[in-house]
Amino acid sequence: MFSIELGVFQDPAGGNFDRDIVRHPGAVAVLALTEDSKAILVRQWRPAIGQWILEAPAGTLDIAGEEAAAAASRELREEVGVEADELRYLGSSFNSPGFCDQVTHLYLAQHLRAVERELTGAEEIFSTVVEMALDDLLASSETMDSTTRQLALLALRHLGR
Repeated sequence: MFSIELGVFQDPAGGNFDRDIVRHPGAVAVLALTEDSKAILVRQWRPAIGQWILEAPAGTLDIAGEEAAAAASRELREEVGVEADELRYLGSSFNSPGFCDQVTHLYLAQHLRAVERELTGAEEIFSTVVEMALDDLLASSETMDSTTRQLALLALRHLGR
């Protein structure tokens, strides 16, 4: 899934320095938006931070040969139980470039239809689906990851709001 390697780099003055680098296959995150402008999110337990967090459906590009858009569609089905007739690429973002090369591909999903959730793993099995008005998402005091807030900003811009 990911690896850690010691890299030796050269600074602008020609000196060498070492850094531990996390190598990551990449990820997707997708903001599913209902016809009445509600974001469909997932609340799940994250052991790394020891708490529940509200997130857009997301996942690692860990299936060989799977395109990012296909992974985004898969994550929508698995985590929140929807399929989208329209999946629009909004851009990509490096999550923590100071130590990790993970890039997350960001999507907006619209024109949704309900399907059965395909829950896998402890985080998903105990997760809950939450709808929140897109306009309220940025102002919410609920704990969220930065990718979800970034998706909200990009979606609002895309929608001309």
